[in-house]
Amino acid sequence: MTDRLNLEPEPAAAATLFGEHLERGRAFADALADRGEELGLIGPLELPRLWTRHILNSALVAPLLRPGRVGDVGSGAGLPGLVLAIMRPDVSFVLIEPMERRVAWLNDQVDALGLANVEVVRARAEEAKLVGQLDQVTARAVSALRTLIPITAPLLRPGGELVLLKGAGVDGEIGSAEKVFRKYKVHDPEVIVLGEGVVAETTRVFRATVG
Repeated sequence: MTDRLNLEPEPAAAATLFGEHLERGRAFADALADRGEELGLIGPLELPRLWTRHILNSALVAPLLRPGRVGDVGSGAGLPGLVLAIMRPDVSFVLIEPMERRVAWLNDQVDALGLANVEVVRARAEEAKLVGQLDQVTARAVSALRTLIPITAPLLRPGGELVLLKGAGVDGEIGSAEKVFRKYKVHDPEVIVLGEGVVAETTRVFRATVG
């Protein structure tokens, strides 16, 4: 059990973003605070910014999703996949994660939170047998676009959409990924900044259509 003395208090923005789903959001944040460090899901310095940097950072992406089947590649602690599944019960989520203990965590949280819209797949993205099956794919801070696109774009149906959470260097990543864009038919790339005026730390999302 993690020492929670340093846990960040719930920001006011949590109620704004989660709305009617706030109780489930709190339950997930509590579980991550209790066991996240022990299971290697979050680092030892993350409790003071658990809500701001992780939970709300993920929650901001929810309005960009549309009803359909969404894959979360390298789901890990469930960021953003479990947060988004809490907020968007109208969307079906496939959480793709290769590590056994993280898969166990994800399944435990799906059960504890009563999420009927989530499937957990233990696999690397390129081995998940989901090629061409997803409407949107998300991932959070996995790797640079030129590395990430070859493992995410093939999962999408023609006309599917990448919705990837990125850091401040995403514009430079776009410039370095032009060849990869052409190879995987990635077009209309854009960077969206979410949460300005709502949260302390904004979220950058790379969005593009594939095929």
